[in-house]
Amino acid sequence: MIGFGLRLAVAGGREALTRLTIIAAAVTVGAGLLLTTLAGVNAVNSQLTRYAAIYPSDSTGGDADPLLWSTREDYFHGRQIIRIDVAATGPSAPIPVGIPTTPGPGEYYASPSLQKLLAAHPADELADRYPGRDLGTIGPAALTSPDALLVIMGGTPDEVAKLPLAKRLTSVGDTPALPETTMTLILGVVAGGLLFPVLIFIGTATRLNAARREQRFAAMRLVGATPRQISTVAAMESAAAAVAGTAVGFLLFYAFRGSLAGIPFTGMPFFPSDMSLGVLDILLVALGVPAGAAVAAQVSLRRVRISPLGVTRRVTPRAPRAYRLIPLVLGVGVLVFALGFRPETSDGQAAVFLPGLLLIMAGLVVAGPWLTMVGARVLARYASRPATLIAARRLADNPKAGFRAISGIMLALFVTTVAVGVISTIVDNRGPAPVGSTEAGTVSMDFGGQAPSVPDTLLAELRSTGGVRHAAAVRENPDMINASEPGLIACTDLPSTYGRCSDGASVAEVATGLVPWRGSASSTRVWPAASVPLGDLQRLPVMSIVVGTDDSAAVERSRTLLEAAFPTFRVAPNVPGDFESEFANTLRGWEQLANVIIVASLALAGCSLAVSVIGGLSERRRPFSLLRLSGAPVQVLRRVVALESSVPMLAVAAVAIGMGLLAAHLFLQAQMGYTLTAPGPGFYVMVAVGLAACLGIIASTLPLLERITGPGTARSE
Repeated sequence: MIGFGLRLAVAGGREALTRLTIIAAAVTVGAGLLLTTLAGVNAVNSQLTRYAAIYPSDSTGGDADPLLWSTREDYFHGRQIIRIDVAATGPSAPIPVGIPTTPGPGEYYASPSLQKLLAAHPADELADRYPGRDLGTIGPAALTSPDALLVIMGGTPDEVAKLPLAKRLTSVGDTPALPETTMTLILGVVAGGLLFPVLIFIGTATRLNAARREQRFAAMRLVGATPRQISTVAAMESAAAAVAGTAVGFLLFYAFRGSLAGIPFTGMPFFPSDMSLGVLDILLVALGVPAGAAVAAQVSLRRVRISPLGVTRRVTPRAPRAYRLIPLVLGVGVLVFALGFRPETSDGQAAVFLPGLLLIMAGLVVAGPWLTMVGARVLARYASRPATLIAARRLADNPKAGFRAISGIMLALFVTTVAVGVISTIVDNRGPAPVGSTEAGTVSMDFGGQAPSVPDTLLAELRSTGGVRHAAAVRENPDMINASEPGLIACTDLPSTYGRCSDGASVAEVATGLVPWRGSASSTRVWPAASVPLGDLQRLPVMSIVVGTDDSAAVERSRTLLEAAFPTFRVAPNVPGDFESEFANTLRGWEQLANVIIVASLALAGCSLAVSVIGGLSERRRPFSLLRLSGAPVQVLRRVVALESSVPMLAVAAVAIGMGLLAAHLFLQAQMGYTLTAPGPGFYVMVAVGLAACLGIIASTLPLLERITGPGTARSE
């Protein structure tokens, strides 16, 4: 029967080949997305493993001589540079990953991207921060991404031991991967958000011309075929197309793997080799996808397995019951439960949030027919035209078939709403400082309670640097109990850009960087007077240095001077937005991810809708032909088809958007403590364009109606 099923799959002429092509295309998309998601999870694990090696824990076991190691962060034009200072204490000290030898004093290795920056910019902006001889390039084994900026500096054991967070290592490269934290959860939601539309697309394609195939299989039952043989034939038809689609999906994945690796989903791109697949991943897709298509085929033809007359004995299906809302309510309940119970580990969070979101998506699909039935009954009650009444009655009689066509749209809108709601709220709460703001050109260096001696020559050198407007030292306020601000500055040194002293004051209490926490620079701000006399100010320890500049080149020159003056810094000189830059990169990666979800889910939903509407027209040729013979104009039939698809689509769109906003709010409250920020106008424009495109897809199928509902169809069916 397997061979017979394969011959039958391709022996049905153009109609059969079209069905197999559509199934194969659906499976290709599904397999490609699934492979990309699995490879993305593996890439994140590889990236986090290399990232953990940059921040190792102390390891003192073994007989090897210790390697002194200190990791710090630096910044250049808003990009983070990771600086690792190392010193071998003996000949058997381990060698850092990615380089052939441990650099000695006055030597360093740099990543390829950093070497390009060093060559492209003046030495006083960047290269002077890393004095010494360039020994070569750091290999990919030590880099978190191809664009990573990393430098490994050599020093003496005494120098490195005095650096912040210095560690003694007897082994390197064996640090366990960092926990995946939010990325595990996000990738899990992505997988669920994409797989549901994919499964619906595959199921819809599998059901194409299901009525004709049911009649054919019922005829086979009448001539003696067993239910098992029918199941085998049905499975072979879909499995053959699914195998071909899966193979093409693998080819497309490997063909575009390099391009996919370049998308910064985590804030930084992957190496192409990171986008790898394990044996289990390959088996899961290669065997699971065709098996799923075969199961979908058997489920779609379950009526034929009942009896040979199962197709002709058609009655109105039983109306859906309200209990279909239970999965939806349970999904919301899981997210509400997460408000009071938030697991500490990322795996625990994924185990709570992911099932909740998947339950809501499944609940929308399960509850969809009931919602369609309720909407159809309301439409029938207020119908005033024949087309509206016919469409409403048809939907009420078989709401499952009516909802099946627009189920992909419902899930696409839900996934889109969740993605946009979460991303827009995070941007609103944690977005980086605006580029070009007044404080963006202010370099500050906070010494964190370890006040060094600041020579007057340093401030003079900073003030004489091109592009520098002012340079001032902020000193510690000794009266921290009664003070309103932690720092002190002479009023003559306070730049007017950051405000002025209160009347009559000679010393003012100011913020560490002359900008209040979560505030911005203001020339109208009035700083309170300090009780410290001006003559005593110079004897107080320095807590920070603030440098005002006119351009980005002056910012980098000031950084270089400060780092050279204080080589044991713990926090590098920075401008507002530097610390947020890494999060901003991650945020852009999440926005890329959201765009992928939105585009892919809407595209899949549109394909599912087109296949469903065309398949529905093909299966209802005879009823529509009889209506035309009885005098119904083609325009009425077109309005029936349009209403059958558009009315439930618009109704479930409102439900999907509402549930998406609720799920996003509960997720944000439980995971980050944020209140949902309403999406901007762009979201509603995107939804309107998506729905308009779906209406256009429905309209594009209406010309087929006149062609397939002629009198000849009624006689031949």
